[in-house]
Amino acid sequence: QVQLVESGGGLVQAGGSLRLSCAASGSISSIDTMSWYRQAPGKQRELVALATSSGNTNYADSVKGRFAISRDNAKRTVYLQMNSLKPEDTAVYYCQYHSGRDKYDYWGQGTQVTVAS
Repeated sequence: QVQLVESGGGLVQAGGSLRLSCAASGSISSIDTMSWYRQAPGKQRELVALATSSGNTNYADSVKGRFAISRDNAKRTVYLQMNSLKPEDTAVYYCQYHSGRDKYDYWGQGTQVTVAS
């Protein structure tokens, strides 16, 4: 059974930093894209950042220049470094792994990030 386990969330003051991690356990035949999503109360889940297996990255406009996604394929882990955090970054953050071979998207359980003003 595949599990994605996130860590690193918490409470931080505006302007601070957090680093989220997401590690996979279980059997995944291939991991193509690793992504971070977030969902704030009363809002839809939105894509924050993604990293492809070829090394390309993409970011939501709202986090460009502040967040950085990276991946360690050997550890099957994806990271999200979040700097200059703003109260509007407050949300539950989810990692997602897309496996083209499995034709499936795996999701983590979410980790809360709260940015106090």
